[in-house]
Amino acid sequence: MNIILLGPPGAGKGTQAKILVAERGMVQLSTGDMLRAVRASGSELGERFGELMDRGDLIPDDMIIEMIDARLDEPDCRNGAIFDGFPRTSGQAAALDDMLERKNLPLRAVIEMTVDEDALVERITGRYSCENCGAGYHDAFQRPAVEGVCDACGHTSFKRRPDDNAQTVRDRLTVYRRDTAPIIPHYEAQGLIQRVDGMADIDDVRAAIAAIMDN
Repeated sequence: MNIILLGPPGAGKGTQAKILVAERGMVQLSTGDMLRAVRASGSELGERFGELMDRGDLIPDDMIIEMIDARLDEPDCRNGAIFDGFPRTSGQAAALDDMLERKNLPLRAVIEMTVDEDALVERITGRYSCENCGAGYHDAFQRPAVEGVCDACGHTSFKRRPDDNAQTVRDRLTVYRRDTAPIIPHYEAQGLIQRVDGMADIDDVRAAIAAIMDN
């Protein structure tokens, strides 16, 4: 069973992908992670990726498809794959369709995790973590029991990601709408688009995704 997870940064795709990996034995195929892994492998394809990445060039679609094609042949993908970060354009979606058809690996669903953009900005910009152990907190939703003291380790220094600011988050949302808009009609025409509320509690989102996959 193969699915595509769509949603802007902060919608919870990574969290839900980890749940699917743990509960269903699926494999999360993040193109960014895959590119880094193939580059580090020392393979011919990895060397070609390295040359392009060192120059700051975009990786051509045919090379991305070649990478995904090879990855899907590995034994751990037998229980299904979660596509994360690909496809981003109609051309990539068509190429993925062709590859999956050739491998007889149909898509079960394309799940879009919808968000309230203002609430998502609040969710992301309020995040911070303990500098020592990495325990996560939030200005509005999850403060330490004792202000300024980490619940997990007692450390008193915290940090925020530098890109977790309102302007950067809104820029990411703009990029997501620009990049994702072309592929949604492609999959709607195939009856594959399913939507879940990405702003709901993690367990509620998990249940909604499970219902889609098990229907």
